[in-house]
Order: sequence, then structure tokens, then C-alpha cells
Amino acid sequence: MRIVLALGGNALLARGQALTAENQRINIQKAAASIAAIATDNEVVIVHGNGPQVGLLMEQNSAYQEYSPETTPYPMDVLGSQTCGMVGYMLQQELRNIDANLSVATLVTQTEVSKDDPAFANPTKFVGPVYTEESAKEIMAVSNKQFKADGQYFRRVVPSPMPKAIIEQQQIETLLTSGNVVIACGGGGVPVCREEGRMEGVECVIDKDLTAELLAETINADLFVILTDGSIYRNYGKEDQAEMKVATPEGLSHFNFPAGSMSPKVDAVCQFVNSGRGNAAIGSLFELDKILTNEAGTLVKAGEGIEYY
Repeated sequence: MRIVLALGGNALLARGQALTAENQRINIQKAAASIAAIATDNEVVIVHGNGPQVGLLMEQNSAYQEYSPETTPYPMDVLGSQTCGMVGYMLQQELRNIDANLSVATLVTQTEVSKDDPAFANPTKFVGPVYTEESAKEIMAVSNKQFKADGQYFRRVVPSPMPKAIIEQQQIETLLTSGNVVIACGGGGVPVCREEGRMEGVECVIDKDLTAELLAETINADLFVILTDGSIYRNYGKEDQAEMKVATPEGLSHFNFPAGSMSPKVDAVCQFVNSGRGNAAIGSLFELDKILTNEAGTLVKAGEGIEYY
């Protein structure tokens, strides 16, 4: 099968975990083991998140500016491209450490967005480390940064516009058909827009699940998988929460999911299924082989009426 995997940034650096290279390396080794197990028999494209990673670079940016006020902070598109190299490097190295016969390529990828996207007026994308509510309010009081609740913690939020086009789509397909495991559209891709025929960077972070879905459609993937903490749950966080094993887009439309976390994931898998290209799934990174055989995660498939169980 031709499979697009959307790998969450929090799968590479767990919530509340220290944002160190060592921790990221350990998590990436585990991720690589799961992916390598399916890569030999399938065409695989990996789209990784970058929320914790780009947030860390933003914090380092700010800290250095305090030390050197004359230094202009690097914009978010440039920081996003840095995470493509950083995470891609570790992933491709660990994939080959597990299976030296794998051909792996990382491609820094630009994703086009519109500056008129309404998301710029309502930031929802979580980036960076976690804070207590008190610390988040203190930072907001002395800066233009915005924070929102993410579970029991607070995290910074930035605009997350819809992806319109993947600039390097042709290069991704060329690498894929040449037998490579391709790591592309990292962090949802480096956000760019067209200005008088030129591509220019934009201050935002594109949701990697939506970019991965767009990529899955444009390269005609057979399966689109979002790898995160686990399956889709009905009434998540409540006493009657229950894991969904199988669902249709129609069935999922009757539930509300948190913006900035599960909501865009559900939207993305439903959009892919509704495109008529194949099935989609949401599940744990460490059950990837079972997700492919429908033994784990939530399978989202085409169907009429309300169906979920």
C-alpha cells in the first residue's frame, strides 16, 4: 500500500517531558522501530509534527534576544524549516539504524497558505513547552503571546491556517516511486504564501494532520494514518468515555472534539475518507502494525448513516 503517516510532535517529545535532544532521540528510536516494521512492504511517507520542537526554538529565540537585543528574532517559517531538518535527520538515521537496507530521504517542504485565512484572528495551534496557568498568565501580562489550556497544562497558541498546496509534491512522489521512505511536510510544511509571483514565509504553524491529509489525496495514498496518543474516544475525559473501534465520517460528525488537538485529526481523516481514495485510521504509534490490520486504533471508513462502535 501507499501509506501517509502523520506522526505527532508529542509522540517525539511527550507532554511534560524535558525538551532535550536525548529525550527526543529515545522517542524517535521507538517511533522508527514501529515505522521500519511496515516500511519494507509498503510505500511510506512520514509527516511529523513540530509543536514542542518549534516552540523550543521560539523560546530560545526570545532568550537570546534578551541577551542580545540588537539581534532580530528568526521568523516562525525559518524556525519551522529548522525542525524539518532536526527531526528528519534523527528519524532517517534511526530508521536506517534499525534496517540498513531502507532508503530514507528527508525533504524540507513548503506548504502554501492564504494570508486571508480566518485562523490568523483566532490562534489555536499549541506550540512549545507546558506551563502552569499562573505562569502562562504572567507571560501574557507582559507580552503579546497567547496561551490556552491543553489538558492540565497551558501552552502557547499560534495561528494555524488551512494548507492550500504542497509546493514540493512532485519531488515527494519522485522520491517515493524511487523506493525511498520519505520524510516530508515536517510540521505541516514551512508556511509560505504567494506575493506578486514570489513565495514568502508566513508567521504561523500549519496543522500537520491537515497537510498530511492534503498530501495523501494529492499522491493518491491507499491509507492515511494519524499516529498520536491512541484511538478516538466518545465523550473523552468523561465518566462514560469509550473507545471507538470503527466509525464513519457521518458518525463522527455527531461528536465535539477539542480544537487544536483531536478536532483537526478527526477532520483530516474524515476528509480523506470522503475523498473516496481509501480508509483512514487514528491510533497509537506503538501499535502501527496492528492499525494496518484493523486490530488497534480507530478505523474510519466510508459508510452511510450514523455508524460507530
